[in-house]
Amino acid sequence: MGKAITAAAANRDFSKLLRDVRNGNSIVITNHGKPVAKLVPFVAQDRLRDSAKATLLAHLDAQPAIDAGRWSRADLYQRD
Repeated sequence: MGKAITAAAANRDFSKLLRDVRNGNSIVITNHGKPVAKLVPFVAQDRLRDSAKATLLAHLDAQPAIDAGRWSRADLYQRD
């Protein structure tokens, strides 16, 4: 989850938080003890997205093709 810090402390020490994030740390900002925001390194977010995309595409690629048969536009809107 990362290091947790209150919103008031985050406001006071924002420059320090940015240095921590630049060094690769994640910081969760809380308000009244509940998490409300998360500061994460920008590059790490890109890697996470790229990894998730690659995983999804690999999963979809491994799925067998299914023959859905022939259908028309009217079939899509057919009501029972």
